[in-house]
Amino acid sequence: MNRQSNTYTIIYSAVLVLVVGIVLSVVYQALRPMQKENIANDTKRQILASARITPEGGASIADLYAEHITSSYIVNSNGEKIDSSVDPFDVNVAIEVKKPADERLLPVFECTTDNGLKYIIPVYGAGLWGPIWGYVAFDNNGDTIYGAYFAHQGETPGLGAEIEKPAFSSQFDGKDIFSPNGEFMSVDVVKVGKEPQDKAWVHAISGGTITSQGVQTMLYDSLLPYSAFLLSLKNNNNE
Repeated sequence: MNRQSNTYTIIYSAVLVLVVGIVLSVVYQALRPMQKENIANDTKRQILASARITPEGGASIADLYAEHITSSYIVNSNGEKIDSSVDPFDVNVAIEVKKPADERLLPVFECTTDNGLKYIIPVYGAGLWGPIWGYVAFDNNGDTIYGAYFAHQGETPGLGAEIEKPAFSSQFDGKDIFSPNGEFMSVDVVKVGKEPQDKAWVHAISGGTITSQGVQTMLYDSLLPYSAFLLSLKNNNNE
């Protein structure tokens, strides 16, 4: 065949594209299990981070998770554990938050720490440029936040992206989300000088107003459906 002909060029290009496509597909399939494991480990890292647990001395995330996360289950908006074929770890929170509260699958992770049993709840919302998400760990009284971890997809570095830094997330430690009479209040994210007197608050990120508002909305919308479950913990703790 004439290598200078159009026919040869077309055939050669088609074969090259086919071969490259097959090679890429084989490589993708070969690496897929590793990719899934890495994604799972990153999620486990975030869950543990909300309970102030970080790997030290070469400890693996998988081992830490197995050691500290002693139970996980799904509850409904009435605070009742439900039977589900879905593993709590695999619940797509991004999808669940779009549903009415009484239709959501609400995963809970029980975590043992040096400071006692903690209950970890996932949260999901919207920032300025894309989704934001995280995990909030509660003391066994179901009211007081023990720790929090937040992440984002594309917030502005030095501004909204600061939600991922401990300087912001550590402000939530010790905050109560219920009023003394049991009313769900969540936590406000406010500018300096705008602190409310009747509920828990943290300071917003300077220059990251929209992202900070996104965190406040995310917490309220994500935690409200858990209020019955958290109140049951609070009531049991007071008995």
